[in-house]
Amino acid sequence: MSTKKRIEKEESLELLRREVGRDSFRPEVSPAVIKRLPRYFRYLRELIRMGKTRVSSAELSKMMNVTASQIRQDLNCFGGFGQQGYGYNVNYLYTKICEILGVGFGFRAAVVGAGNLGSALVGSPMFEKRGVDVVALFDVSPAVIGKKIGPARVYDLSELEEKIKEFGIEIVILTLPKEHAEEVGMRLSACPIHGIWNFTGKELALGESGIVVENVHIGDSLMTLCYEVAQKLTSDNEKK
Repeated sequence: MSTKKRIEKEESLELLRREVGRDSFRPEVSPAVIKRLPRYFRYLRELIRMGKTRVSSAELSKMMNVTASQIRQDLNCFGGFGQQGYGYNVNYLYTKICEILGVGFGFRAAVVGAGNLGSALVGSPMFEKRGVDVVALFDVSPAVIGKKIGPARVYDLSELEEKIKEFGIEIVILTLPKEHAEEVGMRLSACPIHGIWNFTGKELALGESGIVVENVHIGDSLMTLCYEVAQKLTSDNEKK
């Protein structure tokens, strides 16, 4: 990304932040509330597809399996967005949730690890729907370097730092083998990126770098499901 384009982007991001309002980024909002915001995003998107223009907290409650009181509390953390007895304007609330989640920020991302998981992620519509543009992948295998996967080309991992600066990459998704996660994480800690979405299974904490790290453990999610299934089977057997 050229210096001119980077400056233009920084200016547009600052304008968007002002439009959203500083109250939308209150540091005291609990992590539990933040983790529910993407669910609001998904359900509101579904309501828009259904042509629904208004929704009450009670209706959202039934859809999301969250109490109406909890929904009101969550949204009040960011200003409310609704009126008692009138509900929420679906399009307006969706727009505000998108702003809070940074959907309109136009983040540019790269994937490190162009194997099965990395390729599958890039090939999904997930990034486009959430306003993230995947502009590059990186790998060490000559079999994939130079190829295009979805909208992006695969580059040699040795070019990581150079391409991050060239393309103005802000988010990096790690889908490489676990044993290489820390090494690549250390390299990224010296790059001008803002976030890492880490699928390697290796917990990353980059200390003073200021980079936000979201460690995703797919195996943990599977084990949680297994626990719930085991509990259900045990309960069912006890009732017999």
